[in-house]
Amino acid sequence: MQDYDIDFHIHSKYSKGVSKSMELPVIAKQAELKGLELVGTGDALCVPWMGHIKKSLVEGVDGAYSIEGSKTQFLITAEVEDERRVHHLILFPSITAAEDMTERLRKQSNDIHKEGRPHVKINGEQLVDHAREVDALVGPAHAFTPWTAIYKEYNSLKECYGTNTHYVKFLELGLSADTGMADRIEELQNITFLSNSDTHSPWPHRLGREFNRIQIEQPSFKEIEKALDRKNRRKFSLNAGLDPREGKYHLTACSKCFIRFKLEDAVRLRWRCPECRGMIKKGVADRINELASWDTPHHPEHRPRYMHIIPLAEVLALASGSRNATGKKIKAEWDRLIEKFGTEINILVDADVEEIKKENAEVGRIIDKFRADKIKYVAGGGGQYGHPTLKDETDNFYGRGQKTLTDY
Repeated sequence: MQDYDIDFHIHSKYSKGVSKSMELPVIAKQAELKGLELVGTGDALCVPWMGHIKKSLVEGVDGAYSIEGSKTQFLITAEVEDERRVHHLILFPSITAAEDMTERLRKQSNDIHKEGRPHVKINGEQLVDHAREVDALVGPAHAFTPWTAIYKEYNSLKECYGTNTHYVKFLELGLSADTGMADRIEELQNITFLSNSDTHSPWPHRLGREFNRIQIEQPSFKEIEKALDRKNRRKFSLNAGLDPREGKYHLTACSKCFIRFKLEDAVRLRWRCPECRGMIKKGVADRINELASWDTPHHPEHRPRYMHIIPLAEVLALASGSRNATGKKIKAEWDRLIEKFGTEINILVDADVEEIKKENAEVGRIIDKFRADKIKYVAGGGGQYGHPTLKDETDNFYGRGQKTLTDY
């Protein structure tokens, strides 16, 4: 059995708000630098992107595909939005299975011929029916986000998937949640959690910013299916991703001016910000409190550790006292460290911290801190990302903190 690092959920250049650089050769190259052995193709139901997939990839072992000459392998994946605006992640056993699914959904979608993340006029239960016909797997995408997620629209998996709930083997946590939050919900105790980037950009501070470490024999659809079911010693051995406070919907906040609100005050205000009249969005932390069966997480025996990581470019920015993770000096030092240690994931998760400190003492110190879960964060909310900090920043954005009704 071997460990493989996998990011199942990305998007192509055919999805809204996605970089035009999101093409498979670019993704494959950047995945190697990140340290991902396998990446989801994303958007496999989109007709033009499937054309790019078929042109770019050659089939390997049991549903794993690759670009000739590249170490990166791909699994055929897609995300769809159902009739209630709930997003679902789909894992396919082959290109043929994805094409069959596209044909099944053509009459149920007005944009599958052009949109990377198509809208389909069916519900979650019906979607699983279609997926089972082609031997694909379905689970909730970014399950807690307040716009297009299962727990925004429903209070349970069964409300969404009905009689097909027992076929749902996984749930994607999303950037605003981790296992410590999700394992407060009793119905999720037997579900395997995925931590994926949902990236719209191929660069390593986005691709693989959340990933899964899986113990399997080889990257293949059947091996991944066994790991999701925790069969024959196959399993998820690590979830790695951002601290939930970095998620842009972690706290309840105005989606226009980002002022935070206590949940009870947002309800009394009828979800309208009294300062700018923007819409207040319920935060993931408050939503999980509503759904929680317990005040503290109850981790089942099969649940792997969740490791909070910070992308290396952002570590370098922190180390230099900058908020800009894309500058030339940051890139030059990123390149130097990758040359030394091989991949970004190796630096963030596996390499000896003392060896990292020999190359860059401050970077090593920050990595040591986040591996020990001792980094401070300014939490996100209302659509604005949070961020890690080495300073004594208060938990607000630009001086605008949480408001209560007594402030008005």
